Amino acid sequence: MEIDFVITWVDMDDIRWKDDFARYNGKIDNSKNEVSQARFRDYGFLKYWFRGVEKFAPWVRKIHFVTCGQQPDWLDANNPKLSLVNHEDYIPKQFLPCFNSCVLEIYMHKIKDLSDNFVYFNDDFFITNHLTPERFFTAGLPNDIATFRYNSGIGLWAKTLKNNIRIINQRFDKQEIMERDGDKWFNPVYGKKARLTRLLKSYNKFITLRTPHNAQPYLKTTFDEVWQYAENELTEMSAHRFRTPRDLTPELFRTWQICNGNFAPYNTYCDTKMFPLLVKSRQAVDAIYNQKYKLICLNDNEHIRNYQQVMKNIENAFESILPEKSKFEK
Repeated sequence: MEIDFVITWVDMDDIRWKDDFARYNGKIDNSKNEVSQARFRDYGFLKYWFRGVEKFAPWVRKIHFVTCGQQPDWLDANNPKLSLVNHEDYIPKQFLPCFNSCVLEIYMHKIKDLSDNFVYFNDDFFITNHLTPERFFTAGLPNDIATFRYNSGIGLWAKTLKNNIRIINQRFDKQEIMERDGDKWFNPVYGKKARLTRLLKSYNKFITLRTPHNAQPYLKTTFDEVWQYAENELTEMSAHRFRTPRDLTPELFRTWQICNGNFAPYNTYCDTKMFPLLVKSRQAVDAIYNQKYKLICLNDNEHIRNYQQVMKNIENAFESILPEKSKFEK
């Protein structure tokens, strides 16, 4: 089984990007989540993502590095495992330039030479310990956790997740799915994470699934199926250059995959952790130093106090476990 990685990245200091951003939005506004500084800034940790891949997941077939034509000065574009992907290579040109990561993600299956089994990374997801292909796929199926969570619907992300579920409930019959795949939905590996799923077993509609914010395995065929069913909705949201409460997200494809039964039960939370740096920067630093998890997310926020020091502490932690240059660096 060949497995590819896809990672999206942006450099907000790039002059061309700044010009395009100003043309369509005006300026960074930290009072709005969709155009805040934290959504686009980069502190130089990308090289540790590549070092982590080389050291802890050397089995990956190819890395598809997706940008709007940017690349760091240190990146070796000639590495045979690296594929540089411009937005215009796979997204219809009428929707570009695009500053909405959700739009960049719903077209991923169009990336040239993408393997049928792939793992998607945001640029704040990092590998910090050894992984095998079986961490992401079992017998060709994505490993995932099929459990419900409470969705308040207050924030921008929560609202988009509800948009996803509306489409899921249009397409799938919950009781039918539960009867067919009960061993997957009520698998003991989930532990306490399945509590709400058990409580809502008799409820006849899907609600938002737990959404581990980290590297996500996909089947390329899932994207084809979702697009065939919801092409109008996906095409309409493609015109949203910036995030909106009307968006659909990659969670639609993940949930669809699960409802189709195309997954293997796995408690993603056992080796994955998201750290909101606004409140858990110390825990994040400790997790990197001690390699407590295989995958971590360093969730940025525009209101982090002592930002420069926090970033320096994280950099030092990465240097302690990944001090050597990878073959992706010049």
